Amino acid sequence: MTETAMRDMLAELYPTPEDVAAEIAELAGRLSLPRETELFASDIHGEYNAFSHVLRGGSGAVRALIEEAFGDDLNDDEKARLLALISYPEEHCAFALEGVEDAASWLAEAAGRVAKVARRAAAGATLDDIRALLPDGLAIAEELVGARTTPAKRAYREAIVASLVETGQGTALIAALATLIQRLSAGQLHLVGDVYDRGPAPQRIMDELLAYPNVDVQWGNHDILWMGAALGQPGSVANVVRICARYGNLSILEDAYGINLRPLAAFAAEAYADDPCTAFALKGNPGLSAEETALTEKIQKAMAVIQFKVEARLIAENPTFGLEDRNLLHLIDRERGTVVVDGVEYEVLDTYFPTVNWDDPYALTPAEESVIDALCDSFLGSERLQRHVRFFLDCGSLYKIQNGNLMLHACVPLAPDGSLLKVELFGETYCGKSLYDMVDRCVRDAFLETDEAAKKRGLDMLWYLWLGPGSPLFAKSKMATFELYLIADKAARKEVKNAFYSLLDDDTVVDGIFRDFDMDPATSRIICGHVPVKVKDGEDPVKAGGRVLCIDGGFSSAYQKTTGLAGFTLVSNVEGLFLDANEPLPSREAAAEGAADIRADRRVLALYSKPRTVADTDEGARIRERIGLLRELL
Repeated sequence: MTETAMRDMLAELYPTPEDVAAEIAELAGRLSLPRETELFASDIHGEYNAFSHVLRGGSGAVRALIEEAFGDDLNDDEKARLLALISYPEEHCAFALEGVEDAASWLAEAAGRVAKVARRAAAGATLDDIRALLPDGLAIAEELVGARTTPAKRAYREAIVASLVETGQGTALIAALATLIQRLSAGQLHLVGDVYDRGPAPQRIMDELLAYPNVDVQWGNHDILWMGAALGQPGSVANVVRICARYGNLSILEDAYGINLRPLAAFAAEAYADDPCTAFALKGNPGLSAEETALTEKIQKAMAVIQFKVEARLIAENPTFGLEDRNLLHLIDRERGTVVVDGVEYEVLDTYFPTVNWDDPYALTPAEESVIDALCDSFLGSERLQRHVRFFLDCGSLYKIQNGNLMLHACVPLAPDGSLLKVELFGETYCGKSLYDMVDRCVRDAFLETDEAAKKRGLDMLWYLWLGPGSPLFAKSKMATFELYLIADKAARKEVKNAFYSLLDDDTVVDGIFRDFDMDPATSRIICGHVPVKVKDGEDPVKAGGRVLCIDGGFSSAYQKTTGLAGFTLVSNVEGLFLDANEPLPSREAAAEGAADIRADRRVLALYSKPRTVADTDEGARIRERIGLLRELL
């Protein structure tokens, strides 16, 4: 919006000098408030319980508020139960009320304690902020969160609580205050990619994100794959279904999103009836029976073969993607039981492919064509998935710059010499920020374009971002799906990471990235995920003297053996910047009852000489600009 247009808008919003003066005063006051806490996480990979627990507790912030509010007035067990009550209000109330005789007294006392913590959490918030976070039906709770407590005010608050408890609103009151505390403890959530795949409940994470008032997402490679699948892109659909099968998580598709897998299951059971599918053993098994496991392995193989065929078509349609070397199915020598990859001959683990016509190996059979078409239609028809993916589009982007932080999921692709990697796509060459901006536009075109050619280009880009060597979300030399399944030799499976990861401690390289994104190298940071940090082996997530922070610490249980912990959270608040290395959560039930918590090893990355205010943030710069325009209007 131009300055002239902004002035015209302000003139309509504030038609009198008194209106303008009041708005200037409100904005000037806001500049002096404590800056809100930013919470960063990445690579959640469907681990709802662990992620939700960290979010509900503000990565330790709620525990600190309880300590400030009560000190020695409560013992450790009482503080643990209060933390559980604030983190899981409905669940903890249900659990605790089973063991008390006087429910009204318990609810009143519990509400009073939660309100005391809420007053601490709201100390730097405006009345408008508090009102926005309270449900309309319990707006009276605002009276419990006001600042100073006098004897008269205490009696007033106690009467409000007693009345709400008496009228059956005690649990609802506690839940409203608890949610207020949670939201104020982590004012802004940055999710640096990868909600989906591997873990059991990405849909529950998405539901929680939809309810969060201030959140943004930097798309991860797994997210972008699901975005493509939601649009019925065949390559993306094939990969999503295969990965869900590989981790024994087909229930996510069927139960959470209503994807009809019956045609696929019937086809796989028939086509691979006598095939043990030993090369397609599950990567994880969430309690499937032997019969379910066998069928899931057949489904995985069926989808892998369909994927190879569908991707060959996409590769032929998009020569600038440079993925011809990923067509390997036709190179299998069935007599020798070998395949040549990158000039080296390897033994293959499986030569039974009943649906492959070796005269035209990438042609789908009519049955396979029917299966993939039905799956694409089912993804397109999933209302819940469409709602979740629309959230990605509305609240997400390929990268974000805020408060001196460049947030991106994987990497800025680099050449081996540290220069920005030149990537040719659709006949044009891009690198660095121009690559990111072009790709972001393409993704949005896939959803919003009415021109069929532009829409097709966007759809194919969604698939390319999953596995292309020039993709800023993939960041590797090749996607070795074929080799992973069919070649035992690990040398063939090796996916070489982009030079970005080996050059992160090179100041000249990092400076060049910041300049390309129009950022000051002296004051900026890159925050990324994607590649699990092997903390147990001594790898440091802090690179380039603190200017690059890699925060994939293994939220996914599949990666915790690699990292040695259960995820990082990065916290930026009024005091400084902190990296929390989290322990695993034993169970949601134990946490809700007050018997378990996620403890974190906190590392101080920066401490400020004085508490930071809104004036010290990008929001502060926007407020000062608005004040300037209002003063001109006045």
